[in-house]
Amino acid sequence: MAGRYGGPRSVLRMRTVAGQVFLLQVAIVVLLVAAGMGALVLQSRADSEREARNRSVAVAETFANSPGIEEALKSPDPTAVLQPHAEEARKRSGVDFIVVLNTDGIRYTHPLPDRIGKHFVGDLEPSLNGEVVTEKITGTIGPLVQAQVPVFATDGTTVIGIVSAGITIEHVSGYVEDQFPLLLGAGAVVLLLTTGGTALVSRRLRRQTHGLGPTEMTRMYEHHDAVLHAVREGVLIVGGDGRLLLANDEARRLLDLPAEVEGRPVTDLGLDPLTARLLTSGRIASDEVYLVGDRLLAVNQRSTDKDGGPPGSVATIRDTTELQALTGRADVAQGRLKLLYDAGTEIGTTLDVVRTCEELAEFGAGRFADYATVDLVEAVLRGEEPTSTGAGAEMRRMAFSGRRDDTALYPLGSLIRFVSHTPVGGGIARGDAILEPHLARFEGWQAQSPERAKKLVETGFHSMIAVPLKARGAILGVAMFWRSEQPEPFEEEDRSLAEELVARAAVSVDNARRFTREHTMAVTLQRSLLPRVLPEQNALDVAYRYRPAQAGLGGLGGVGGDWFDIIPLPGARVALVVGDVVGHGLHAAATMGRLRTAVHNFSTLDLPPDELLWHLDELVARIDQDETSGGEGSEAGVTGATCLYAIYDPSTGHCAIARAGHLQPVVLHPDGTADFADVPGGPPLGLGGLPFETLELQLPENSGLVLYTDGLVEDRDRDIDEGLALLRRTLSNHTDRPPEETCEAVLRALLPENPRDDIALLVGRTRTLDATKVANWEVPPDPSAVGEIRAAATGKLAEWGLTEEAFTTELILSELVTNAIRYGTGRIRVRLILDRSLICEVSDHSSTSPHLRQAATLDEGGRGLFLVAQFADRWGTRYTPDGKVIWAEQPLTADEL
Repeated sequence: MAGRYGGPRSVLRMRTVAGQVFLLQVAIVVLLVAAGMGALVLQSRADSEREARNRSVAVAETFANSPGIEEALKSPDPTAVLQPHAEEARKRSGVDFIVVLNTDGIRYTHPLPDRIGKHFVGDLEPSLNGEVVTEKITGTIGPLVQAQVPVFATDGTTVIGIVSAGITIEHVSGYVEDQFPLLLGAGAVVLLLTTGGTALVSRRLRRQTHGLGPTEMTRMYEHHDAVLHAVREGVLIVGGDGRLLLANDEARRLLDLPAEVEGRPVTDLGLDPLTARLLTSGRIASDEVYLVGDRLLAVNQRSTDKDGGPPGSVATIRDTTELQALTGRADVAQGRLKLLYDAGTEIGTTLDVVRTCEELAEFGAGRFADYATVDLVEAVLRGEEPTSTGAGAEMRRMAFSGRRDDTALYPLGSLIRFVSHTPVGGGIARGDAILEPHLARFEGWQAQSPERAKKLVETGFHSMIAVPLKARGAILGVAMFWRSEQPEPFEEEDRSLAEELVARAAVSVDNARRFTREHTMAVTLQRSLLPRVLPEQNALDVAYRYRPAQAGLGGLGGVGGDWFDIIPLPGARVALVVGDVVGHGLHAAATMGRLRTAVHNFSTLDLPPDELLWHLDELVARIDQDETSGGEGSEAGVTGATCLYAIYDPSTGHCAIARAGHLQPVVLHPDGTADFADVPGGPPLGLGGLPFETLELQLPENSGLVLYTDGLVEDRDRDIDEGLALLRRTLSNHTDRPPEETCEAVLRALLPENPRDDIALLVGRTRTLDATKVANWEVPPDPSAVGEIRAAATGKLAEWGLTEEAFTTELILSELVTNAIRYGTGRIRVRLILDRSLICEVSDHSSTSPHLRQAATLDEGGRGLFLVAQFADRWGTRYTPDGKVIWAEQPLTADEL
């Protein structure tokens, strides 16, 4: 900085204020350190002499009061007794000598043996009087301090000897002098630290003064003062006592201050009360506007005592009179931008066409107009693609919002056809917004409905804007905004704002329309995949409920992968199926349809539940492999699926259940209890590698079986364990309710308000076949037994009133029993079941299944199963743990049933 003003700077920068302060501070620090070191040396010497006195007195008193001293002094040879002890005590205590004297001053002990027996040099009189005496003398070993302590007899008053101990000053001061390097080092460290601190302070001072010298700082002040008075912004500095310390020229001009104002109280400057109160308060102010004369002044004020500064405040003032008009227009523009921003957050919050229209009407009536209506083309409501122009198309009023409901506007739900030759109809045809600032002039808008137009004007409606809802070049409808309570009519800027507002809303309406179309397609697909009616069967009294997820909460909302099924099986049995495909949307629905079809196909093989789930697991794994291996369908695999499959036989009451990752079913017992069936858990479908197990149950008549998916018991606000416990409590003690009532009770108790997942519920109540409707015979492995079986079957059919079916039944039984005798092994049994059809069953212990074939003309055999297939409605084979059953069903007429 000094170089800028032409003065060369020395290497040590001693011309600067910071350099001069640094030298002064360093000199003071050196003097203080030197004085401190001198004081420490003098103190150490005084401490050495005091330490010598204290140590010599302590050693002498200790030795004089030691046990046995009196006996030693009275012994025949005191020196022999005391000399070793005195030398040992001298060495341990660190003194230079311990001398024991008798009352005559003759030494008994001494570090130098040749001085024993000689007279002690010194004044013994005070010690003989019982006093402790210390003195500093210069002996043969140098300056020392010695102490003389009397030795008292047992009576405590008679002095029988004197102990003298002494130590040289040099000996004691050596300990102190050993600390001098530490003291000197500490002094050096203090000197370095203080010098460093001084350097830091000087550096900060140099930074604050920019390395300037006194002359340069004076010149800088002059420059700053010139700049201060040249700026076009007023500057005022007020002290903590409320007096004006500084005012630049601009401040004087704006506030009309007199010439000499420095040092005067602010309250005496003739300012308006508000401005004077602000300047004297010292509070923080940011762009506060004050009217001073005919000027609008923006004032900013900050305190000067922050970070240790002087008390007071500094205020800046600028003239904003010319900016107010521009600011007003900017505020209007900013308000409209905020209006559009708020519209983007409040309109289109859902993918529902009607709700989006309602949000547009509510927002427009509350923030822009007094009344707002939204009309949509009928095709949009159905999710169809609208035409490029809505002119002449019928529109339905979908939303209305305003301060009153009793207006002359078309009511909600009305069908409106806008006349093409009216301004609104023509605007819709062109896709242009129409502004009618003065409705009372009736400039053509009333042609739509003259009577309604007259009533609107009479009730205070005075201005209107109609804006078509356009999206991707198509007209979806029209939004209309009306003013009645607000006196200001709509202007051109309002029309532009309305166009922007409706344009944003139109995108949301079109998105909702497209969602409606996709949702309709998905729901149609899903409904086509789920069972529409219950199949006819007598094994179970069944009821079901299916509840889709709430729209918008996942995928397409309402389209998921949960499914259920009731599948009649041969032998009057029935299979109950409940499954769940993870996810929502078309893919989940399509996957569900594939799995449901697969279960139907596998059930025709009449497989046990565990084997059926094994085949289904293989299928899911194959689907995953096929769909994820493709380049375009890498994410189309089955993300997760569970299934529960149960088979109930009404003739025996036997129920077999297996599950793949699904929740346990609930069994309702006739005694009123409800328990979760302990079906062995299998992995979800598609994982593979682990077998499935089957639980075998024996269900009495009127038992219940409840199958469900996890959406029923699990929810965002409820843990699955809580849901299972609630399900069990709901079913307990009410097991006698019909399945329909059970379904309703379960849904009332567990259905979430806004289900986030699909819910499938299947409730079945068991029935058993009347024993009179089942006939069993055991057939010996003899061909002659075939005739007996035919006769027995004919008699049973006559008992059932089915004589017309006797011939066909005899033929079927003849062929099936003959095949069992010829090709089967073990015991052969025949069973006739009268249910919705007549069922013939022949079982044996062979696992070989017969196959239908076309016999040649000259073949003697091979036509038996062909005849069975011709006369029976259905026939097939199912395997049992100990063999197989060949069955055939014959249809019965309504009269025969």
